[in-house]
Amino acid sequence: MADVTQLPSFTTIDLPALGQQLHTLLEKNCTALTNLLQKTSDYNWNNLLQPMEDMSAAVEKAWTPISHLHSVADTEQLREIYNTAISELSDYHMAVMQNAALYQAVAAIKAGPEFSQLEVAQQAIINHLLRDFKLAGVDLPAAEKKQFATLNQKLAKLTTQFQENVLDSTQSWQKHITDKKLLSGLPEHALASAKQAAERQQLSGWLFSLDMPDYQALITYADDNELRREIYFAFSTRASDQGPHDKKWDNSQTMQEILHTRHAMAQLLGFAHYAKYSLATKMAKTPSRVMTFLEELAQAALPQAKQEFADLVDFAKTHYQVDTLHAWDIAYYSEKLRQYAYAVSKEGFRPYFPAEHVINGLFAILTRLYGMQFTCMGSADVWHADVMLFSVSDADKKLRGYLYLDLYARQGKRDGAWMTDAYARRKLANGDRELPIGFVTCNFNAPVGNDPALLTHDDVNTLFHECGHAVQHLFTVIDYASVAGINGIPWDAVEIASQFMENWCWEKPAIDMIAQHYQTKELLPTELFEKLIRAKNFQSAMQTMRQLQFALFDFRLHCEYDTKQTDQIQVILDQVREKYAVFPTPTWNRFAHGFSHIFAGGYAAGYYSYKWAEVLASDAFSLFKENGIFDQKTGAAFLYTLLGQGGAQEPMTLFIQFRGREPSIDALLRHTGIIATKQTNKKVSTNPVSC
Repeated sequence: MADVTQLPSFTTIDLPALGQQLHTLLEKNCTALTNLLQKTSDYNWNNLLQPMEDMSAAVEKAWTPISHLHSVADTEQLREIYNTAISELSDYHMAVMQNAALYQAVAAIKAGPEFSQLEVAQQAIINHLLRDFKLAGVDLPAAEKKQFATLNQKLAKLTTQFQENVLDSTQSWQKHITDKKLLSGLPEHALASAKQAAERQQLSGWLFSLDMPDYQALITYADDNELRREIYFAFSTRASDQGPHDKKWDNSQTMQEILHTRHAMAQLLGFAHYAKYSLATKMAKTPSRVMTFLEELAQAALPQAKQEFADLVDFAKTHYQVDTLHAWDIAYYSEKLRQYAYAVSKEGFRPYFPAEHVINGLFAILTRLYGMQFTCMGSADVWHADVMLFSVSDADKKLRGYLYLDLYARQGKRDGAWMTDAYARRKLANGDRELPIGFVTCNFNAPVGNDPALLTHDDVNTLFHECGHAVQHLFTVIDYASVAGINGIPWDAVEIASQFMENWCWEKPAIDMIAQHYQTKELLPTELFEKLIRAKNFQSAMQTMRQLQFALFDFRLHCEYDTKQTDQIQVILDQVREKYAVFPTPTWNRFAHGFSHIFAGGYAAGYYSYKWAEVLASDAFSLFKENGIFDQKTGAAFLYTLLGQGGAQEPMTLFIQFRGREPSIDALLRHTGIIATKQTNKKVSTNPVSC
């Protein structure tokens, strides 16, 4: 078996041709599928499912440059190509998944004698396909099939519009400052970055945007209260009817239409609401199980969160004579309290985390854990000069895949951090193997002047998180793309590998591999590391409640959506805040209008996944704490189970295989330093309570 992988070309891409190439391929695939179904009635893996896998891989290769560049190097031309392509892909997907003859053919394979002889991964693909046929409406009458397909295409367009509105609104805002007095409190790194941004536009002074590095710097460090309020106002009203933005980017109606479309699709299939439809492919199978899980965590965290906020209020009043803390004050005074209580600042760690050294240290950690080797490919064909490409080999020096890193914020790149797959590992019909390729994208501060890019410890966590996804994708042992790497994994389990990887950012032996002062080459001093650890769970309950608010809002919204209501989004958000928020939010805050995870990403009725997966990740890491964080036997077991098997087996089965038992919520509570009122010993049940 030979490994055959062709890296995508970015510098030679013919943008106008991309859409036509995809269009031609989709037509070709439809014809090929029709021919397959006409040739025989005796279906098996080789004459039906292997060709289907090949067709899917071809579509993925044609779609990857369009979808990826739309996220990291957006232009008007590319946006037009993307929007046309997403519509055609929606039609194609529905044509395949609503094909009754294809469904019956796959069902016949499942019912036939060959099925029991297939590999576990092949069986999983068939089971997933049969489920997904039904979730696409294959059993619906013809008129309702057409209606479902129309709704699916509409949803694809709406979610794209939502994300484009957020991007346009974010990148339209700038703050040009010429009076340095207004920037009192900002770290030198932030000032240098803003000055460099101004110089690029031939301006004097300093220029700030709503990109996350600028926003975090101002909201956390700016002494000027009005400046903090201004940027908070602009950031929290993006793509809405409020704030300084052009109202043409208002997502209010788009959000309503997204919810209405999802609800209609779910009801066509017989689900009471979209949340039940969403859970059909997740570990937590019922809404009651999700709500119970979230409320248990909230009950454990809320008392401590309220105390943390009370401590913050008392600190601000005692030390700064501030009687009332507004939303734009929280990060600022929290950082002051952190420095007061722990004698440590987030910015104080930045000199110890030059990006290149962090990357090398991360790869060294993965080498110690799993024996993997990363080699920089200096002559890579990439979409931007900052992008790096690495080949990945195993302990036997056998090539396993490729990883692209795109770490710095810039125009045309959507905010946030994410990992996506370009290609998945798969065995070809001729017996050769195609290797996986992954993209890791972040929005850190770029290098300033002659200094390298310097990361905060939070940035390091983010990088480890996204590379955790990449590790799962690249280190898979599954040879079938549909369930290899990150594919085919239930959405509420997909964050296990990423949150698990963050743990090495808090262990001294690992820190010594990633932290080195960019000028003196000094390792992070033990005293500073101890301060970092003491501050690790600073306001952890407040942060937990913030995530739970997002999750509860998302899940309630998709459970309770009512087509007769027009203001339900804000009403439910306000209700969740009233019950679970530890400090008030301004009435003009429009958080939902920029909540891309649920309105444009894959987290609709699934934002709870972050906490659900964090329970399993925390419990999995506890075995490394017992055996040693670089224990190779434990690493090999984790690599084989939760990392290596992709979506070929149920995550809970793999977790129990690795840990020897079901996970406990208490592992997360201990990990985050949240003091529960009583020990719960609750399991993440494999047999959840039904509605």
